[in-house]
Amino acid sequence: GGPLMRPDLAHHTAPVQVLDHGFVRLVDCMGSDEDIEAAARLSFNQETRSLDERRKLIRYLMHQRHSSPFEQAVIKLEMKLPIFVARQLVRHRTQAINEVSARYSVLPDEVYIPDYTRVQAQSTSNKQGSGDALDQRVTDNFVDQLTAGSWNAFHSYELAIKDGIARETARIGLPVNTYTRWVTTISAHNLMHLLQLRLDEHAQWETRQYAEAIARIFADWLPLTWEAFNDYRLGAVTLSAMEIGALREVMALYGNAADALDELLEGRLSARELTELHTKLRP
Repeated sequence: GGPLMRPDLAHHTAPVQVLDHGFVRLVDCMGSDEDIEAAARLSFNQETRSLDERRKLIRYLMHQRHSSPFEQAVIKLEMKLPIFVARQLVRHRTQAINEVSARYSVLPDEVYIPDYTRVQAQSTSNKQGSGDALDQRVTDNFVDQLTAGSWNAFHSYELAIKDGIARETARIGLPVNTYTRWVTTISAHNLMHLLQLRLDEHAQWETRQYAEAIARIFADWLPLTWEAFNDYRLGAVTLSAMEIGALREVMALYGNAADALDELLEGRLSARELTELHTKLRP
């Protein structure tokens, strides 16, 4: 890509290894926390202010779920990742992706083979997740079979290419642990949606490794936005109507509960946020 607009991000332009053969690399970015602030202030025709005022505004935007200012910052990432991980990262609103095509090129024989410790039993509480450790014999057999099956698939693929079979047909027998590569361009708003889902502890471990690598780039790119994202999205929880109702009843039982809450949250929430919290908890 072209020269970065942010020299302080240059260390992210080198590929950061993920899993056994994968990586995440910053190609380019446009926009900063200041640009996000400027876009928001433009709505009511005001100029940018101090760093502290910028931080407060970005936190307000995040807290109130105002998305359009965060769409003004855009990042381009190059990634090398197993196909099954790629399909989990692509299911997030809008991003512009150019992926290597096995119709036009021959894929290298690179596949993801998990470490034995990553082979776990099916979770009994989560239908799409992993659970407890398995007997070593079981994990050894799975990894051995996966390795043999992957290389056999690539042997058949390479033989088909050699025999003149069209690349678009020869590729169809390759497994989903085959590595692919793409360049994706995505706004900060959509990237936060991706990260919120894929940094979650319930996301597949391999996918979380890519999300964590992306998150490190995000934190350096938009530090104020990342701070607000952590506080209002990643670290937040949603209460159901029943849960908030029960909490209101508990608050109503104790006359000094509101005062105790104010004391606990002093310096953590702004005056506006504290007022909003009291409104939410009011019976």
